[in-house]
Amino acid sequence: MNTNYDDNNHLTLVGKVTSEKRFSHEIYGEKFYIFDLSVPRLSGNADIIPVTISERLLTIKDIAIDNNLKIDGQFRSYNSYDNAKNKLILTVFAKDIEFIENQDEEVEVRKDQVSNEVILDGFICKKPIYRKTPFGREISDILLAVNRAYNKSDYIPCIAWGRNARFCENVPVGTEVRIIGRVQSREYEKKYEDGTVEKKVAYEVSVSSLEVANQDGNNEENKEEAISEENQEAI
Repeated sequence: MNTNYDDNNHLTLVGKVTSEKRFSHEIYGEKFYIFDLSVPRLSGNADIIPVTISERLLTIKDIAIDNNLKIDGQFRSYNSYDNAKNKLILTVFAKDIEFIENQDEEVEVRKDQVSNEVILDGFICKKPIYRKTPFGREISDILLAVNRAYNKSDYIPCIAWGRNARFCENVPVGTEVRIIGRVQSREYEKKYEDGTVEKKVAYEVSVSSLEVANQDGNNEENKEEAISEENQEAI
């Protein structure tokens, strides 16, 4: 098990701020804020991802709409209790921030540019759910527990495709894996018993590669490459 918690969970995002920052919480006198970052995809679409940032990273310059930023940090989760219901909340936790010049220009993503990458070392904590879309695409839903300092863990939903999806279907709970992918936002509709429908946004890691850890040098036999990112974005 890797006890370097920064290595367990590392993320890089490049995008444009699309909302004003809003107060999130305060810990030991340190205030934290949330804002939304639009991160472009190769397909031309964009993911709108919530970012949590400490006031200590904003001593030189404040966050403003249309700022182009590079964020280094982690993809984290926490539990929110609302009306006695437990809800998993996901956010990017910024550890470093860089303001990109040429603020008037749109951030463009190139194939040779890392604009959305997350690397996770964790444990499968729930049996993966294998399914097929109406168009025959193979998908596995994975819940990954990633250790954090002070005996905490982040529970990160991931989605694997194609050969990775088939492989994950039979991976036992408790298996340690290393996942490389990108953070994505996905809109969906939730239907209630009274017939009302509410639009919501889910956040997850779209897996580009997956490797089972601690296999006595046989990692290559357990490594499955996902379909290309361009094809994933066509979903």
